[in-house]
Amino acid sequence: MERQGNDPSADSPVRALAMDRPHSARVWNYWLGGKDCYQVDRELGDKVARLVPGIVESARADRDFLNRAVHHLAEQKGIRQYLDIGTGLPTMENTHEVAQRIAPESRIVYVDHDPMVLSHARALLTSAPEGATDYIDADLREPEKILAAAAKTLDFDKPIALMLLAVVHLIVDDDEAYGLVRRLMAALPPGSHLVLTHACTDAPTTRTAVQAYNESAIPTEIKGRSKSEIAAFFESLTLIPPGIVPCPDWHPTPTPQRTPHEVMTYCGVATKP
Repeated sequence: MERQGNDPSADSPVRALAMDRPHSARVWNYWLGGKDCYQVDRELGDKVARLVPGIVESARADRDFLNRAVHHLAEQKGIRQYLDIGTGLPTMENTHEVAQRIAPESRIVYVDHDPMVLSHARALLTSAPEGATDYIDADLREPEKILAAAAKTLDFDKPIALMLLAVVHLIVDDDEAYGLVRRLMAALPPGSHLVLTHACTDAPTTRTAVQAYNESAIPTEIKGRSKSEIAAFFESLTLIPPGIVPCPDWHPTPTPQRTPHEVMTYCGVATKP
């Protein structure tokens, strides 16, 4: 039956939303066509988009990839559990909506530490009666906390899909970034999957976008990485064809979204042997 999980308002007070300066989650929401943003976020989003005209389409391509990846894992691989870290603000076609449309018994745990995401977390706790959803207020840098809390909803004896979409490039230290992904995957059983998207510096526009972002008023920096550096996150895992590719090229399907001329975000899905 449906499980509402942790009550975000009870377990962790909503931190200051910082409406006077832009925030990464709200800028991303703006690029996705959402309404959970303020004037400062729209202004920065427009500024970056003027410098990098394809960034809005790239953000939406990342979201479309999430839909296709979850659909593939649920339908083709029989995955029924998802740990979605760096969830972001709720939009259309969230992980639980895609997974439970195929398998209503699916169980999904969302993780984010952003105050605005926390304030909207109840929108992510609307599970199908046969399945379950939960929300954890935690940072990617707290893997042990995440794993302990997720175990209240997910069965770690059965395969789990670890979702890391557009979040690992927020960890600018390479050793820390690779170490965090390894620690999380090490806790998952064989047959689990890693689903990851990352800003790729092989595209010149990515370097422009990263510079514009890091020079903005947002306090959190990002670090783009090359395709070979992104591949290192999948070390010891078996990549599902077509491997590491621009987001629109992973099992593409017709979409109303325009494909950007130069894709800034690359993706991959891999299985733990």
